[in-house]
Amino acid sequence: MITLKQFAAKLFSPIWGGGRGRTGNVFVMKEPFAGAWQRNLEATREDMLSFHAIYACISLISSSISKMNVRLVRKDADGIWSEYESSAYSPCLRRPNSIQNRIQFYSSWVTSVLTSGSAYILKKRDARRVVTELFVLDPNRVVTLVSPSGQVVYELQADSTAGLEEPVRVPASEVIVHRINCFYSPLVGLSPIYAAALPVLQGIEIQKSSAAFFQNNARPGGVLTAPGAVSDETVEQLKTVWEANYTGLNAGKVAVLADGLTYKSFDVQSAANNQVVEQLEWSARVVASVFHVPYYMISGEMPSSENVEALQTQFYTQCLQSLIEQIELCLSEGLGVSGSLAVEFDLDGLLRLDQLAQMEWLDKASGKLTVNEMRKILNRKPLTGGDSVFLQQQNYSLEALAKRDASPNPFGNGGATNDNGTLKAGEVNNHFNTLNKLRNLENAA
Repeated sequence: MITLKQFAAKLFSPIWGGGRGRTGNVFVMKEPFAGAWQRNLEATREDMLSFHAIYACISLISSSISKMNVRLVRKDADGIWSEYESSAYSPCLRRPNSIQNRIQFYSSWVTSVLTSGSAYILKKRDARRVVTELFVLDPNRVVTLVSPSGQVVYELQADSTAGLEEPVRVPASEVIVHRINCFYSPLVGLSPIYAAALPVLQGIEIQKSSAAFFQNNARPGGVLTAPGAVSDETVEQLKTVWEANYTGLNAGKVAVLADGLTYKSFDVQSAANNQVVEQLEWSARVVASVFHVPYYMISGEMPSSENVEALQTQFYTQCLQSLIEQIELCLSEGLGVSGSLAVEFDLDGLLRLDQLAQMEWLDKASGKLTVNEMRKILNRKPLTGGDSVFLQQQNYSLEALAKRDASPNPFGNGGATNDNGTLKAGEVNNHFNTLNKLRNLENAA
């Protein structure tokens, strides 16, 4: 008789079959280029993450997304989306689980996607089948299984933080999966680190070489020569004394040579001649391009443009927007939010303007937003009478202008008043001339 576990093992097969180069559903970097393995140039994910540009890009993207508030919104009869409170969804969005706050949770989510290509979020439900907690799983401990009929099941290893005391298989409905760069399978993503392996390995080797060079106080090795024959014992003695007194931390000290000994240093190009800085910058630029991060954001060198809003918008559109919208969709589908409800990030936390630019923007929004709507953006309380949209009097609708142009005398130079009882242009001028004469008489008196 076959057991249920054996039946499941026959029914489902891992999407990668435990193939070379993968742990769970995560691609493990072994060869950054063809032939690297034979030269002992393996590159692990830990090696990749130790490179400053990789660390900077991942931490920048994850912190930028996680700092935004996640909210439930509802579309009203006019098609306007506004924040909405629901006892079924809002608590989980505010506090995804008991061990992580909102910022920590979404930072872990984005970090998992960028480092592994996929993020697996386990759902915990209550008796109502409502999702009450979400846990980011270690992608190295998740295996995707697919049945011949196409049914997807996830095999999860034990994870005490997520409440998994032993390995378990769960249906796809109980796991939110966020994948990017699905080059090999639609069910498994690929990290951007994969494309940055060679420049990262080059950058790490440059830094190792530079550290070894300066560890010796930038003093290269050399050779001691004697005018005559020297015994092996004397050679070993001279070498020991020289290394102990004039290398490492003692490099640069004055050496006193006797018996005709001379020292000649090897000619080694300096770090500047080897263009170490330029090579490291090239490696970092390639990494930034792989993650779609503007290079100035990880180099600390601000561009000449002073338009902070434009720079932030560029960062959002080319780097963050796709990830943000994918997470929103994953959450909406994973929590069962549908119809007139949706989950979205509040972009105000990301695209905040400086105070001067914000006031200029609000000034241009006059006539489109009410005073209280503008005060709400500034986190100010509403005012009495501030719920109306104000426009200047000289603004006319196209319909009113069309009626004026269709009249027999659009310029109003005829009688004293127009058809609607208002003064015509000529009469208005006469009226203001009379007022000016009266003011002049009063001033003269």
